[in-house]
Amino acid sequence: MTLPRLSLPSFWTWIMVAACVMLAVLLFWPILSVFVISFEDGDTGQFTLENYVQIFTRRYYLTALGNTLIVGFAGMLGACLLGVPLAFCMSRFQVRGRSIISTMAVLALVSPPFIGAYAWIMLLGNNGAITNALEAIGIDMPSIYGMRGIILVFALKFFPFIYLMTENALNGINKSLEDAAENLGCTAWGRFRKVTLPLVFPAVSTGAIISFVLSIADFGTPAIIGRGVRTLSTIAYSQYTSEMGGKPTMAVTISMVMIAISMLALLIQRRVLAKRRYASSMTHKQVKAPVSGGKSVLVHGVTYAIALAGMIPAFVVIWTSFIATNGPVFSGGFGLDSYRRIWSEAPDAIANSFIFALCAVALIAVVSSLLSFIVVRRESFISGALDLILMVPYLVPGVVMAIGFVTTFNSGWYNLVGTATMIVLIVFIRRLPYGVRSTSSVLRQVKPSIEEAAIALGSSPAKTFLKVTVPLIMPGIIVGSLMSFITAINELSSTLIVYTSSTVTMPVKIYLSVVDGEFGVAAALSTVLTVSTGLCVFLVFRLSEDREANFV
Repeated sequence: MTLPRLSLPSFWTWIMVAACVMLAVLLFWPILSVFVISFEDGDTGQFTLENYVQIFTRRYYLTALGNTLIVGFAGMLGACLLGVPLAFCMSRFQVRGRSIISTMAVLALVSPPFIGAYAWIMLLGNNGAITNALEAIGIDMPSIYGMRGIILVFALKFFPFIYLMTENALNGINKSLEDAAENLGCTAWGRFRKVTLPLVFPAVSTGAIISFVLSIADFGTPAIIGRGVRTLSTIAYSQYTSEMGGKPTMAVTISMVMIAISMLALLIQRRVLAKRRYASSMTHKQVKAPVSGGKSVLVHGVTYAIALAGMIPAFVVIWTSFIATNGPVFSGGFGLDSYRRIWSEAPDAIANSFIFALCAVALIAVVSSLLSFIVVRRESFISGALDLILMVPYLVPGVVMAIGFVTTFNSGWYNLVGTATMIVLIVFIRRLPYGVRSTSSVLRQVKPSIEEAAIALGSSPAKTFLKVTVPLIMPGIIVGSLMSFITAINELSSTLIVYTSSTVTMPVKIYLSVVDGEFGVAAALSTVLTVSTGLCVFLVFRLSEDREANFV
């Protein structure tokens, strides 16, 4: 009797197993480590709920929690108040220079928020340009430091999320619905409030949730411009640095509270959306109306004012970088002193930023293409779960992920603390969703019959993927890689915790320079970062036929 031959797992089965192991090691293990430590006593290591009790009873932590919720909600509201009107004007009217406005909005989105905080200090700080100009004519400006400054930066930083998502939704609304409301005597404001806004609410709420989550997770802005305003992200960092040498119990407990807030916000949004239907027919789409006279002035004034407000930090930083300096002090006139200083004092930071980002992006390009194939082509419970799991990095703040990596990979043969490998892996796992989402969207447009034909002709699954699928999805891989690079090179919150003198990056150096009052160095490095980001945005626009879909 011959024994039946055991069939070996297929190529894609092995890839699926490898993907599960990778996510377990680089995503869930660090998060689980943070979760477990949050229930440990810092001195004895015994199980305790005291850490959480302190956070929800001590005034110090409760104040930080309240401040976090305030800046999160206020930043989200400010982003909506800027993003929704901009989207409405761009989708309903013929606006001149549409591509310029979209480009400025995206550039405002991809630049790091702490650069915005630094730029507004240069304008409205105690010795800011606008502050000094107004004081010269007897007008006293309120301080930019504190809660109002944080909210201002977040609103101007995150409104592009609202704008891009809402404009796309507005363009898809059936025009007959608004026409019917108008024929029934509904005013323009009434049509917008009762018809238009409910139909685009899913898009607005999704952008709002992203703005909220990023606002509560941001570390650089409240640290630079907050002064006495403490948030959960800033005290998580301070607690971590004060607990060095022991278990960072309070830092990780604060981190778990931040994750819980992000997840709760997402669940509330999904529950609200589930209660009502927001679908409409995709026929009879909107036609952009021409504008003239006072209406044209109003529409163009609103659109350009919002877009330019978002770009002010970039303009200020570039301008400041060319002001002559004498050490840390601006001496007036123009010169390249700041650039000479960064090439002599911070060449490692510049090189590290590009090397780490490129290494992370190379991993993202390979892994995202494989994961995208599993998610799109290998439909199963596991592939569906992988698609949902890849949303987790969006919800986990960088501070949390960094603390998780430090507490997990800190001993034995896998001790990565203080190494470039740790920074690359953190950036890789946090930015992987960009690559997967971009590549998946392109792969869904490729007919499976093309790959099936290659396999029918005798090509192996691996060879078919490499020779047939990869060339077809290359535009998605490139766009996803560029978006990953943009966000990777601007990473601050996680690298600030794990960097050493040999692994310092440009965002970390900019933050330290601002804290030390070295504004010339900060401006020059920020300009290098902004120009690098801008070039990537330009390439994305050239390579992507649907620019909004790739930036949402």
